[in-house]
Parts: sequence; C-alpha cells; structure tokens
Amino acid sequence: MRVSRWQFFVALIALVFVVALGAVIAYRGNTPLALDAEWMEEIIEHRNPAWEVPSLVMNFLGGGWFGVFVVPIAVIVILVLRKRFVSAVYFGAASAGSAIVVQILKNVFDRPRPAEMLVSSDLGSFPSGHVANAATIAVAVGFIMWRTLVWAAGAMYVVVMALSRTYLGVHWLSDTIGGMLAGAAVAMILWIAFANRIRVEKERLGQ
Repeated sequence: MRVSRWQFFVALIALVFVVALGAVIAYRGNTPLALDAEWMEEIIEHRNPAWEVPSLVMNFLGGGWFGVFVVPIAVIVILVLRKRFVSAVYFGAASAGSAIVVQILKNVFDRPRPAEMLVSSDLGSFPSGHVANAATIAVAVGFIMWRTLVWAAGAMYVVVMALSRTYLGVHWLSDTIGGMLAGAAVAMILWIAFANRIRVEKERLGQ
C-alpha cells in the first residue's frame, strides 16, 4: 500500500514511451512496424473458428456500452456496498481518466486499422481502448485489493484481451502494448493521489 517515488517515474516513463511509440507509428504512415506485420501474418495463418468465440466474448467485455459503462459501474457499486467509498472514487477516476487519455491519443495519432478485421470498429487503432480498459481495471483493482491472486488474474485478463484484439484483426500488436501501458500508467498515477486515503479507509473498516 505504500507509495514511493519510483511508482510515479515508472508511470511517467510508460506514458512517455506510449507517446514516443505513437510518434514513430505516425511518422511511418500506413506502413506497419516489422513486429506488427510479422505478428499479424502469424495470426491470420493460424486463425481457427474455435478461437473466434472467446475473442468475440472479450470484444464484448472490454468495450462498447458493456465494457465502458457496465463493468466500471458494477465495480463501483460493489465497492460502495462494501463501504469502500474512497476506493470507488479512485476506481471511477481511473476508468474515466484512462478512457480520456486513450481517446486523445487515438485522435492525435489517427492510426489506420489493420485490413484483416473480423469485426467492425471505430477509427483510431493506436492505442487499443479495450486493452487500456483491461489494464486500468487490473491495476486499479490490484491496488485496492492488494492480493497476489488478484494481480495474477488481472495480468491474465490483460494478456487475453490483447491477444483477442490482434486475433480479431482490429489492432496491431503495438496498439495493444500502447493500450496496456497507457491504462496501467493512468491507474498508477491516480493511485498516488488516493493511496493514503484508501489506506486510512481500509484501517477504519478493519480490512
């Protein structure tokens, strides 16, 4: 639960890396990075109907009205019912902040989507909003709960979300990396502002 300076610097470095990666991508125009092209070739080559259903499930869970509104609101309601009011405010702020940062980056870099998409999606491929949302949830809930199992489950959720986005062809691999770092960084920066209040809240509740 203790906050240290390295957390701020790690989050700041992550955001700087995301912006730098976006700048490189924008400079290259419609030419994908070598890693992106190779990964997409592998994905297309190994596509199988058995993987489409779980990928579509992740597509539903991580975005649209369900991922953007229902999931965060559900988490906030659970925290409120457990009288974790400060934690609920932190989680809401992290979710909203992550969404805002992602939309700003999408509009700034305006990266075209891959051509081999299996589902329709909005404009702006970099960074992945689904992965950013997953990373924000994983890090924020990890900080709030602070249990090894929660961190492990959150990491797995983020990785599966990233894989599903590239499998469906709606994102390049670098988009998912950018989303992962952006979402985690926002959650970490806001945690610095809320950590002490959440610690006091947990002590008051005897948790």
